[in-house]
Amino acid sequence: MKKLTVLFVVIAFSTHALFAGGPWLKPKGKGYYKLSEWWTVFDQHYTDTGLLDPNVTTGIFNTSLYAEHGIHKRLNLLVNATLFSRNYMNNVRSRTTDELIIPGEALNSVGDIDLGVKYGLSKPGSKIPISATLILGIPTGTPAGGTQNNLQTGDGEFNQILQIDAGSGFQLGKTSAYLSAYAGINNRTKGFSEEFRYGLEFGLGLLKNKLWISSKLNAIESFKNGFTAETVTSTSVFANNAEFTSLAFETNVFISKNFGVSANAAGAFRGEIIAAAPSYSVGVFYDLK
Repeated sequence: MKKLTVLFVVIAFSTHALFAGGPWLKPKGKGYYKLSEWWTVFDQHYTDTGLLDPNVTTGIFNTSLYAEHGIHKRLNLLVNATLFSRNYMNNVRSRTTDELIIPGEALNSVGDIDLGVKYGLSKPGSKIPISATLILGIPTGTPAGGTQNNLQTGDGEFNQILQIDAGSGFQLGKTSAYLSAYAGINNRTKGFSEEFRYGLEFGLGLLKNKLWISSKLNAIESFKNGFTAETVTSTSVFANNAEFTSLAFETNVFISKNFGVSANAAGAFRGEIIAAAPSYSVGVFYDLK
């Protein structure tokens, strides 16, 4: 019986709304810093043909630190580090006798780290800022753990993402708003398929910009030039040749001039080799304006 790898893709820098990410740069000496918890738990997934199949209940929890710091008026440094990652699988039992077939396991370790630079292609203060970002994915996580080597906190490969962002801030009556879009290429190694990534984000600032709400469409299209699903021999939270389209919603609330809290929910409504379940995150941030 052919086994398919289960996936929930974690898109680096995809849920930081206007405060970080997008085409906007932080001025020299300023920055945005966020500590967050992200998780998903799923018992079904999209197959390589886009159909739904059940799987043993699997979960992954990531504690991450995101930072974006301005070192020049047109250059920011970025880091997205998974400080702690827990990947687990429940017991597998017989549906007829309730006999334990495969005991559940868990893996706790650090996850992968993304390092990047963002360069402003447009002049500072431009009405339509445009920036280019280079992200390097460092494989610091564990690619194979547990007795069956099917627990992971990283994919074990070094990748490079080149991305272009553009956007604009504007007023809707007395309400602040913004719209941004991005497109990029993810070059992967060790037999993983290259990917085309794109997205669109819209946000509103309410209560004198103390409350920001945003929605974001994200998509990954695989070039399908990696190892095929048939070569995968166990279920996991990372996969190859995967693609999806997802919608995310996020809320950021400033509780003081610089400190705030955030909450995010996202889910794929189309996918191949991806978990058919939403993900959630909560965090605290410091916005040094």
